[in-house]
Amino acid sequence: MHILKSLFIAFSIYSRIPVLRFEWKEEDMKYMLCFFPWIGAVIGGCLYLWIYLCQGFHVGTLCYTAIGAAIPLMVTGGFHVDGYMDTMDAFHSYGSREKKMEILKDSHIGAFSVIMLVLYGLIYLGAFSEIEDGTLLKIVCAGFFLSRCLSGIGVVSFPAAKKEGMLCSFADSAKKRTVKGILYLQGMLCICLMMFWSPLAGGLLAMAAFLAFAYYYVRSKKELFGITGDTAGFFVLICEGSMITAAAVLDKLM
Repeated sequence: MHILKSLFIAFSIYSRIPVLRFEWKEEDMKYMLCFFPWIGAVIGGCLYLWIYLCQGFHVGTLCYTAIGAAIPLMVTGGFHVDGYMDTMDAFHSYGSREKKMEILKDSHIGAFSVIMLVLYGLIYLGAFSEIEDGTLLKIVCAGFFLSRCLSGIGVVSFPAAKKEGMLCSFADSAKKRTVKGILYLQGMLCICLMMFWSPLAGGLLAMAAFLAFAYYYVRSKKELFGITGDTAGFFVLICEGSMITAAAVLDKLM
C-alpha cells in the first residue's frame, strides 16, 4: 500500500495528472522518487502519439513544433520551469552563496530568468523542429524518462545546499539505497532501449544526458555548495534540451 501511495504522491507533485488524494505520511514517501521517471514516460508517450498524429494528418511544422514543445508543460504544469527560472536568476546574480540562496527563496522573477527561459525555448523549438528521423524521435521521447531517472539519482546522491525545503524532505524520507538502486536500474533499461533502437543515436543522446548531469553537479557545487529543489528542476530542463539539441545535430549529420 505504501508503494501505491508513493506512486500517487509522485504524480501529485510532479504532474497535473489527477490522482487519488489522501493525507501524506513520511512512510508513504519512501519510494516516491522511484516513480518520478514515469511522469517522463507519460510525457514521452503523449509526445510520440502527437508525432504519429501529425505524420498521419500532415500537420504543419509550426503547429507540430509548438504543441510538441507544450506537451511537457501541459503534463507537468511547468513545475520544473519554475526551478529553472529561479536557478537562472540566482546563477546570474554573481553574488555570494548567501545572496544566491536568498534569490532562490524569492517568489518573484528577475530579468535573467525571463531572458534565459526565452533563449532556452528558442533553442528547444528550433532543435525539435529539425528532427525528422523516426528513430531519433522515439529516442527523444525516451529521454524524458532518462532525465528524471538522473534527477532522482541526484536528489539521493548529491549534497543538499540547505537543510530544509522540499528536496531535503524528500531525500530524508527516501529509503536511499533502495531508491538509488531502482533509479539506476530504470535508467540503464531506458538507455538499453534507446540503444536498441539505434546504438549510435541512443548512445550519443545518453552521453548528452550524462554531460548535462555532470555540468549540473559541478555548477551547483560551485555556486551553492549543493543542490536544491530549484536546481533539480533546472537540471531536468537542461538535460532534455541537451538531448533534443544533440538529436537535431545528429539528424542533419546522418
